[in-house]
Amino acid sequence: MNPEEIRARIRAALPDAEVSVNDTTGGGDHFAATVVSSAFAGKGPVERHRLVYAALGAAITGPAAAIHALALTTRTPQEQSK
Repeated sequence: MNPEEIRARIRAALPDAEVSVNDTTGGGDHFAATVVSSAFAGKGPVERHRLVYAALGAAITGPAAAIHALALTTRTPQEQSK
């Protein structure tokens, strides 16, 4: 999996999201992502992360997960503009 594939999956689930993804080790299995979406309004960090994990499906949760580690920063557009 590459950063663009991750970005596309998140955007498919959260169409208004601004998403940036970086491969933190160059190995294609450790990533850091910042996701800004209005879908996060009123949600805590765990709920926000669950939304992103759901978008990635088996790529992060399955027995043959392609993503070993994902560091997430999640913000609403209002939080991002501060």
